[in-house]
Amino acid sequence: MKHWISLVNVPEVDQYIEIAKHAEELGFYGLTIADHLIMPTGELESKYPYTPDGKMWWPEDVPWPDPWVTLTAMGVATKKLHFATNIYLAALRDPFTAARAVSAASVFTGGRVHCGVSAGWIKEEYDLLGIDFKKRGKRLDETIAVMRKLWTGEIIDHKGEFFEFSGALMRPTPPSPVSIWSGGASKAAFRRAAENDGWLGVPMMADQLIETIEMFKKMREANGKADEPFDVCCSLIQPLTVELEAQLDEMGAHHNLGLPWVVTPWGRAPWLKDGEDTSTLDVKKLAMERFANKVIHRTT
Repeated sequence: MKHWISLVNVPEVDQYIEIAKHAEELGFYGLTIADHLIMPTGELESKYPYTPDGKMWWPEDVPWPDPWVTLTAMGVATKKLHFATNIYLAALRDPFTAARAVSAASVFTGGRVHCGVSAGWIKEEYDLLGIDFKKRGKRLDETIAVMRKLWTGEIIDHKGEFFEFSGALMRPTPPSPVSIWSGGASKAAFRRAAENDGWLGVPMMADQLIETIEMFKKMREANGKADEPFDVCCSLIQPLTVELEAQLDEMGAHHNLGLPWVVTPWGRAPWLKDGEDTSTLDVKKLAMERFANKVIHRTT
């Protein structure tokens, strides 16, 4: 199984490059970074879909550096590590800006980036940009379609509900096809994932995750895509045992996303020791090493 580290809600942006270098040394497969274009302040009416009370589990002043600039910086500092957005709110951008940013990151990292997208959940963020929140899913689908056209490097035309143009050319193109993964657990998110290249899992217990993977198999068969590659990135909220890892691998779920030093609403980080200061780079490295030894390399 390929193991990823999520940098969601990690405020020490100045440590990211060193984290990436250390992750590569330890045998991690990749890093992911989250995205908000702008964070509304004050009391939000929008409810976060993955906590019981609908509240965000991070401070509103957490930094959100541009994901593609950030992934490129970490990619240039490493040689093999892969990178993904988990997730990128592409519908808050126009498809030209989004496609160029992803393509440039792919070029400078030698094709090591994956584009994870989602429609998002904060209506107030869309309101700040003047974009219709109710149509965000359709806008995202069309944005993906336009980005795929632009990445061909050919002169393209497009006529859709949100974008219409002719004679557009974007270069440089990605050196290899960019996988588009969809995050989320709504019907629309599942449908979007099944129509594209993969799914970025939300926090789940193993039984629910296995049911979801089986659902995707049926959806891919219905879409005529059963024989095409499809990535599943697990986000377990229980230990990844040797037996469970083998079962998930057998089902085609080859990616596992973890937060070695981050305490979340779904439980205490098991790779931390009491009293360790997670704001320091040394503690982050220790947590990564413990995870790598116990899970990636399966040492005692």
